[in-house]
Amino acid sequence: MTSTKFVEENKDRLIEELKEFLKIKSVSADPAFAGDVQACAGFVENSLKKAGVAHTEICETDGHPIVYGEHIVDEKLPTVLVYGHYDVQPADPVELWDSDPFDPVIRSTETHPEGAIFARGACDDKGQVFMHVKAAEFMIKEGKLPCNLKFMIEGEEEVGSTNLGIFVKENVEKLKADVILVSDTSIIANDVPSITVGLRGLSYMEVEVTGPNRDLHSGIYGGAVANPINILCKMIASLQDDRNKITIPGFYDKVMDVSAEERAEMGRAPFDLEDYKSDLNIDDVHGEEGYTTNERASIRPTLDVNGIWGGYTGEGAKTVLPSKAYAKISMRLVPNQEWEEVSKLFQEHFERIAPKSVKVKVTPHHGGQGAVIPTNFAAYQAASKAMETTFGKKPIPERSGGSIPIIALFEEVLGLKSVLFGFGLASDLIHSPNEHYGLFNYFKGIETIPLFYENYAQLKE
Repeated sequence: MTSTKFVEENKDRLIEELKEFLKIKSVSADPAFAGDVQACAGFVENSLKKAGVAHTEICETDGHPIVYGEHIVDEKLPTVLVYGHYDVQPADPVELWDSDPFDPVIRSTETHPEGAIFARGACDDKGQVFMHVKAAEFMIKEGKLPCNLKFMIEGEEEVGSTNLGIFVKENVEKLKADVILVSDTSIIANDVPSITVGLRGLSYMEVEVTGPNRDLHSGIYGGAVANPINILCKMIASLQDDRNKITIPGFYDKVMDVSAEERAEMGRAPFDLEDYKSDLNIDDVHGEEGYTTNERASIRPTLDVNGIWGGYTGEGAKTVLPSKAYAKISMRLVPNQEWEEVSKLFQEHFERIAPKSVKVKVTPHHGGQGAVIPTNFAAYQAASKAMETTFGKKPIPERSGGSIPIIALFEEVLGLKSVLFGFGLASDLIHSPNEHYGLFNYFKGIETIPLFYENYAQLKE
């Protein structure tokens, strides 16, 4: 039996099993869902057992557990370590979903006429993790697994993977492999396959600005006492100049320059600016001068406010001058930028530009390094050949604007390169209301992954 025939004969079951996975509210950021996260780890381990993986275990951490599995065919064969995550982003704002985010439904869309499954985590990353579980089921039960296989599926990717980093450092021998296979990225389009060869890093900060020791009447005190919200807005606005460059001293010192040749290669990827604007319902794009939209979203660092609050936000009016204002700010970093160093630069600069009329507190949260993946090693070539077989086109190497901070750690601690073998689409609304994953993409992943193993075993000989 081929992987294509396996999918054709098991489509209904493959969908129903994924739905059960998606129903579990494994929101890692909210302690209220800790029990659901634990239950989800159990579901993943049980799914690996059902797939025929010989050894499975749930590895407890100081946070959420890691699911580990291994199926050793022959010690002489190459070993592939599959990494993914079962935790998901919060579903808020729930009122903007067209259906319950934890009650999966299938609907057709313009992009997915054959149907897409709508649920939190459908694409990021449960649907993509489950492709590997089902591909393993096919290979093991059909006796077509030509490599040794290990799984490491964590429950904290959406909150920084702190405990996974500790786990990796403490289990170097357990995780010994030849390459890491990751499906937590996307392709350009369903008719334009691609493999991600670059990721941005991340530095995530929270800032607090305090003015008077209590909320004040804005009529009695307004104009005489600093308003923390006004001050915070001015401080944030000063972080970028009129060319949309970041003004933090030293911020660009280690930014990796991308050659004209590589920028030209990136430009080969199909991109229609008018379609891009139409999809987002915007009249124009915005970003650093001198770079295209795709370059701004991949090879250049950014600074964005992810949330800002303070004062009165309820119904009606309340004339208050607030005591405090807050913001969450993320910086996407490019390879060579050290996230801890950038976090320090941000903190020092933000404290320095604060006027004496307020006090500023800066709290660094999680972060991670960017990564560049080579295209001239066996695992990448095996993935490229597999996609070319199932899509009928050679995939385009593409740099992504997203971050998977643990990739750099894998190389540093385990000495392993990763292949970013994702099948989602940028339009699948990950982290947003109405997240979904196309059935075409889900099934195509299950069909393609076994071909990666077949190609890799041959190329590693």
